[in-house]
Amino acid sequence: MREYLVKRFFMMIPTLLGITLVVYSVLLLLPGDPVDVLLGQEYDERIAKQLRAEWGLDEPIVVQYGKWLWHIVQGDWGRSMFSRKPVFDEVLNKLPLTLELIVLALLFEVIISVPAGVISAVKPYTWWDYGASTFALVGVSIPSFFLGILLFLPFGLWLGWLPVQGYVPLRESVIDNLRHLLLPTIALGVARTAILTRLIRGSMLEVIRQEYVTTARAKGLMEAIVINKHALKNALIPAVTVMGLQVGFLVGGAIIIERLFALPGIGSYGIDAITNRDYPQVLGFILVSALVFQAANLAVDIVYCFLDPRIRYGKAEK
Repeated sequence: MREYLVKRFFMMIPTLLGITLVVYSVLLLLPGDPVDVLLGQEYDERIAKQLRAEWGLDEPIVVQYGKWLWHIVQGDWGRSMFSRKPVFDEVLNKLPLTLELIVLALLFEVIISVPAGVISAVKPYTWWDYGASTFALVGVSIPSFFLGILLFLPFGLWLGWLPVQGYVPLRESVIDNLRHLLLPTIALGVARTAILTRLIRGSMLEVIRQEYVTTARAKGLMEAIVINKHALKNALIPAVTVMGLQVGFLVGGAIIIERLFALPGIGSYGIDAITNRDYPQVLGFILVSALVFQAANLAVDIVYCFLDPRIRYGKAEK
């Protein structure tokens, strides 16, 4: 198990290098740069040339990327071209909110989709199955931002039950923190919950037809034990894979949801960075997003070790 996880950890490095290299190259190849944004209508060629030399924008792409990567290895994420604040400190300040939003969305997915998918598979073609299927179809069809607006208007503006803007840190008040994040969590998680519900239903239907499940039933075991102990564990393996992949979609969805609900997270930070063409901020945003996605996939591999004994005992490839 340890060797498997170490191998997976080192496989993250070339992925991160590839992502940052592609993003860096695309940023520099696009027309315009931070100097154009900074000077705006007061553009002066002499000042622009001086700023580009100061920021290293007049050097080849390979040289600029190499310098940035060397600073990253040393723990220096650079400074914002506009605020002049360290990018690492800015990212560290914005990241907890987005991570909390993603974790809450994942918990929402698990709490809703696992029981809904399991019951739909155990009781196929019943009112419960049709209801879960309808929810999945509707949930997948509604974009997160549109669902956010549907939640924003009645519960926030018209009824005033929940706050729709701003954020209260968890350390200040747990209740207020959850009240501010409840609507964003639902808006972000419903579509993924619908997908996971259908996946778990299909996986459970396949698993409960396997011979070992039939054998467990033939031994006279209670149906709850057969489902929870024998079927569910194996049915969750593909669901865990999808949940790891969904973290990337949640990071992307958080950008829109944070903007809609005025949450000062890493998503809003990334939009501002891209709008201003602030290269250090953009790269910091991309790097931390990639790290979150890679960490989620590493967590999936750890869960695999508990769900699949072949991996835990180093026999997955034999």
